[in-house]
Amino acid sequence: MPENKLSKKQVWIMAIAAGAAVANLYYNQPILKDIQESAHVTESQAGAVSFLAQAGYGLGLFFITPLGDKVNRKKLTIILLLLLSAFLLLMSFAENIYVLWLSSVCIGLFSVAAQVILPLAASLDRASTGNTIGKIFSGILIGILGARVLSGYVANALGWHAVYMFACVIDLIICYLLYKHLPHAHSGFNSNYIKLLQSTLSQVKRFSVLRVSSLIGALMFGVFCSFWTTLTFHLSGSPYNYSPAQIGTFGFVAIGGALAAPIFGRSADGGKAMRSLLIAIVLVLISVAAMHFFPASLWILIGGVFLLDIGVQAVQVTNVAKIYSLDEKSNSRINTVYMTCYFIGGAGGTALGLFCWNRGGWSLATSQMMLFTILALTVLLLSSRLARSSSSPTVQLN
Repeated sequence: MPENKLSKKQVWIMAIAAGAAVANLYYNQPILKDIQESAHVTESQAGAVSFLAQAGYGLGLFFITPLGDKVNRKKLTIILLLLLSAFLLLMSFAENIYVLWLSSVCIGLFSVAAQVILPLAASLDRASTGNTIGKIFSGILIGILGARVLSGYVANALGWHAVYMFACVIDLIICYLLYKHLPHAHSGFNSNYIKLLQSTLSQVKRFSVLRVSSLIGALMFGVFCSFWTTLTFHLSGSPYNYSPAQIGTFGFVAIGGALAAPIFGRSADGGKAMRSLLIAIVLVLISVAAMHFFPASLWILIGGVFLLDIGVQAVQVTNVAKIYSLDEKSNSRINTVYMTCYFIGGAGGTALGLFCWNRGGWSLATSQMMLFTILALTVLLLSSRLARSSSSPTVQLN
């Protein structure tokens, strides 16, 4: 294998590993009713399982992922996946709500293995970082979208406990594959953990590219989360009146869009990040506008889902390829800043999307998505204008 170049096999193992890790956050969503009945608790208590998994993930983003710059990233990834497997196994036998809550927090916490894999891949494949990151991001998005479908099918056939047993087995297999096929990636931060966290925060001040990318990423993931949160309500009502199974099939359309991400990653590798971002954001704007003005058209909705997922995924791939070119030794800390903002944007998009749906239905919800997209486009164009007027390499977009 050439130096600083991963094989296709290694890249796909990492993509599958990242997707499988992040999928653990979303297995619970289709089976919350089953969990409620099994544990004999209220809907709100069962719903806390989903919230606590997300909260654990948020904590892991800030407190665990920076360690990738201090310790061996391959070893850290494997340790996180082994801990994740242990709590997936505990979840698969849990009946008591407190055990379910504890397991959910820990599953979210250790699922950040996906965010250690990304900078690991960047450090091991500097020859084609954007293309590699694009494939891994495709794995992550497919994990997010596919988890709900897989969870529903497994739970229907074998019960909800089997979902987590299945996930545990998958993660253990992935641990073995990572151990067997990936080289070690040693890190260079030699100070203590507190200074590591302080250094993570300092990356925000250090790189304007990181600030711009984080803001655009947060806005676009906010659109993504707002869309998928409100789409269920839109499709279950008039004129569609779809069942949950029919609604779930839209996830397959989105997965098709996710597979286009590596194309934009290659554009970022070729020094065309600005163009890639512009095309991606415009695609999202077109898709949301079309679904806003033609809410009753099934074909517009299917096309909109496909284009929206291509656009959002392409923005993230291009952003990550850019920020990983800033300082290889700080990739994990830089990734922590970006993904924390990304996560906050998604949470904000979900909350605002629900608020708009309750106040004005699909029309107001898609208006909010258009506003977020226009804000992202404005940030991109303003930052590009500033980049042209400045000679500082830390503000250039391409």
